[in-house]
Amino acid sequence: MKFKDILFQTQERIATLTLNMPETRNVITNANTIQEIEEACKIVNDDMNIRVLIITGADPAFSAGGNVKDMAKKQGMFAGSPSQLMDGYRKNVQRIPMAVHGVEVPTIAAVNGPAIGAGCDLALMCDMRVASVKARFGETFLNVGIIPGDGGAYFLPRAVGMAKACEITFTGDIIDAESALAMGMVNYVAEHDQLMERTMELAEKIACKPPEALRMAKRLLYMGQYLTLPHLLEQSAAFQALCHNTSDHMEALSAMFEKRKPEFKGE
Repeated sequence: MKFKDILFQTQERIATLTLNMPETRNVITNANTIQEIEEACKIVNDDMNIRVLIITGADPAFSAGGNVKDMAKKQGMFAGSPSQLMDGYRKNVQRIPMAVHGVEVPTIAAVNGPAIGAGCDLALMCDMRVASVKARFGETFLNVGIIPGDGGAYFLPRAVGMAKACEITFTGDIIDAESALAMGMVNYVAEHDQLMERTMELAEKIACKPPEALRMAKRLLYMGQYLTLPHLLEQSAAFQALCHNTSDHMEALSAMFEKRKPEFKGE
């Protein structure tokens, strides 16, 4: 599939989605960009050979988020009456959190530069984040008189806790990579020229796991955020029963006993 606003490639079991609009600092509120992100996420979900998705941006930015020029001109998804604007958000940028959060394999944001507004939230939609020393994070919506309209109020507190999320949102401060690491917003910080290497190391460590169990483990972790303990245990038992009946489970045990590297086939 040919893309215009993103690059999408796979290397063995790892897919990489690169926002490829450096001239706009990778804004993500254009209709075509949103559609391409959705399509890439669907490709990942449909391909059992893909076990990790990396999302990054073409330098110098990860993503500037919303197109402020469109906001100022009240065009694109920012046009119309209040009811039309509400519908515009639902039918446009809000499709991104549904698509990215709905990716069935582990996702890693390789944050190569500023991740501002909806760009910050895009990084937070991923399961893990590796930041370049050049990365900057900003939940800056209030600075331009709006609120997080793309799901940031859902993702940010889950990443850093409610008190810190309130501070970041209410102040609109820009956070550097080391500060983001200290508050748990990112998993690792890397030198800029080593960002993708460090991200790929993490991705490869994950991608070598049995693919069916990997997808179920991700699903279970997120279920645990809203299920009661009895319900989570019930779901865990169901998933575990499925895992015990896979060939990959037996391969993992055989490899352990034979002191060799397992070869998982997703069966």
